[in-house]
Amino acid sequence: MEQKKLSSLYRDFAEDVYPPFMEIVFRDDAGTARTLFFQKAEWTVEGHKRGLRYGENPDQCAALYKPVGGNLSISGAELAEPDGRLVSAAELLQFGKHPGKTNLTDVDSALSILRYLMDSPACAIMKHNNPSGVALGRDLSEAYREAYLADRVAAFGGAVVFNRELDAHTAAAVAASYCEVVAAPEFGLGAFEALSAKKNLRVMRIPGIAELARYAPARVLDIKTLLDGACVVQSSFASRIRSAADFLPAITEVKGERYAVHREPSQRELQDMLFGWAVECGVLSNSVLFVKNGRTLGIGAGEQDRVGVAILARDKAYRKLEDRLCWERRGIAWNECDDEGLKEAISEEVRASRGGLEGSVMVSDAFFPFRDGIEIGLEAGASAVLQPGGALRDRDAIEACNEYGAAMLFTGQRCFRHS
Repeated sequence: MEQKKLSSLYRDFAEDVYPPFMEIVFRDDAGTARTLFFQKAEWTVEGHKRGLRYGENPDQCAALYKPVGGNLSISGAELAEPDGRLVSAAELLQFGKHPGKTNLTDVDSALSILRYLMDSPACAIMKHNNPSGVALGRDLSEAYREAYLADRVAAFGGAVVFNRELDAHTAAAVAASYCEVVAAPEFGLGAFEALSAKKNLRVMRIPGIAELARYAPARVLDIKTLLDGACVVQSSFASRIRSAADFLPAITEVKGERYAVHREPSQRELQDMLFGWAVECGVLSNSVLFVKNGRTLGIGAGEQDRVGVAILARDKAYRKLEDRLCWERRGIAWNECDDEGLKEAISEEVRASRGGLEGSVMVSDAFFPFRDGIEIGLEAGASAVLQPGGALRDRDAIEACNEYGAAMLFTGQRCFRHS
């Protein structure tokens, strides 16, 4: 059989081998059954009913199943009633390329962050299930600009998701760059028209985003299938942090002696802690990130050690700021700029500003087991730290913060995310 050209694989549909309905049945020792019912989601594409284009890769067939009923109680803990009103209910307003699994999971990952940020206009740009940039704004235009410029390079080909109706002005800004998916609860006058010139862009209207805040405490069934066909089943993650009152003081006791962070966070730092933890809940582990004034500065994700990921987040903040300044001043990417004088001037400016990290909040998805990880952020200029706490060496982290005059709070909750 002749091997297809690689480029054609991304245009074709994988074979649809999945049945139209699926049931998951849990039965206890007494024979009592609890059943979850699902129906395969399909869209009309070129006159035909079709499901997902393909899975994570073109040679993986895939299907999206929308919940249509049933609930499940595990050890007396009621999981959220599945309602299928978010990604599985997306209306495809435009699909020059039909969506595949990664497009949908990127949008879903964005919603897992935005569900905690519904009080303000917000934008999350996702790439491979990690945020490249997330920002709040006075309006969607400002939120998009800050999210995009937080990591303009990684945003290339990403999924851009908004928590408010998309207006024409912001849509035009989105259309000026390359992304694969745009999702919003609604599209205002002229917004769709601004996007429609991008023929390969997937445009999704998801009305349920308008009610996204009610999903903040929701836990659903999370199923991971292993290589041998076995399944690990768990309830999904939900943040315990809803307001600053939910944070815990950074206190520990060692051999009867109490250790506590001396400085309380400012109101601005508290707001950035709330914002940073919302973003952190959607980043692959191990992860550390820096935030300031409601936007991400540097996101380190998916590393094996906490020191390495802290260094990654710090260094990305420097590199992304260099690219942002070059783009804003010359309209050209840092890597494409051949004006060495300009680049040296920008680099000097970035070094002088410490990569924009002065006064930032450092956020970690798990505790710092040793002092070295947290000290990366403190030396870089972070003025406050948010982390779960609970390490045997919490005292070391507390003492480091006191030495640098930094504030620190605990979440009392880890937010590992492995897929």
